[in-house]
Order: sequence, then C-alpha cells, then structure tokens
Amino acid sequence: MELQSDAQGLGRRLRRFRVLRQIKQASLAADLGVSQGMLSRWESGVHLPSPQALVRIEAMLAQHESLGMDSSLRRLIESAPFPVYLVSEHKLALLALSPARQAEWRIDASAWFGRSLQGFATPEILDTERRLQALGWFEGKPSQAVRFATSGNANADIPILPSTVVWERIGLADGRTGLLVSNEALV
Repeated sequence: MELQSDAQGLGRRLRRFRVLRQIKQASLAADLGVSQGMLSRWESGVHLPSPQALVRIEAMLAQHESLGMDSSLRRLIESAPFPVYLVSEHKLALLALSPARQAEWRIDASAWFGRSLQGFATPEILDTERRLQALGWFEGKPSQAVRFATSGNANADIPILPSTVVWERIGLADGRTGLLVSNEALV
C-alpha cells in the first residue's frame, strides 16, 4: 500500500512537471534513458523507478520544485491576521506562515521552511491524509477543501490544539499543489 502510494505521488509529480513544461512523454523518457512505456507506467503510478532512475528524477523535480511559489501568495499568507500556513502537498514541507501562526509556535518557523511538518501531526491528521485518495482529492482540481476534527498533539514547540482543521488545496505557480492549513475552534 505504501509503495503504491509512493508510486502514485511520484507519478503525479512527474506528469505535472512534464505537462506544465509541455514536454512530450517520448522526449522526457529519452532524457531519462527509458522507454516511453516505462515513463507512462511511472506517471500512472503502476511502477516505481529503479533507485538509479529515482535519483535522477528527484534531482530534476527538486530543481523545478524549489519553493517556486508565487510571491503574491506568499505575501498574502505572511500578512494574514489569523493563524494559517502553507505546506507542499507532496512532502508537507512548510512553505509560508502567518505571524499569528508563528506566535502560536514556541520555535522560530524559519528553521522549518522546506522541512516536513508531518512529525507533529495528530492521529486524525494522519488518518485524513491517508483517506485523501478515497475522497477524490487528487482527481479534483486545486481549490478543493476538506474539514475534519482533530485532537491536540501536546507538542510545546509546534502545538496543534483541538479544533476543526481546514485544508484548502491550492495550485502553486511552479505547478505543485499546496495545502493551506487553518483551524476553526471547536465550540
């Protein structure tokens, strides 16, 4: 199951990279030293690349996925008066956060930019993340949203309080998809 999820995630990233740059499958396959059929199987999530090919693919994607978020979106988030933050959909790496969210954290968030926040997730967050495929999250267009209740994580550095979490799926300028994360207090 985990392997299939990894293959599907990589496949989506690879296809998005190719489509946004208007690269034909045959051309990218030749650049990667594989057949067009093999690239198609990677993009569809049927197979994972070999470890050697995976290194080349990750390097290529990383070069084009390096925090290329548009500056307008970053400014909006960084000036928001309420607690909100943006993570990459694929790795849950922190991309931007509001001052109100930073004020909730005991540590300086700048040390976490580009790093995954998944280690701070509650069981409900992890469960919802696992169910996104079944919810049709990845087949839909950016701008989807999902709401779910979560318990707290009891972490003093990056706390998650009991609340209703709102994930909004947002397309980023570089072709990736991000999750805009906010909370609604439980009443």
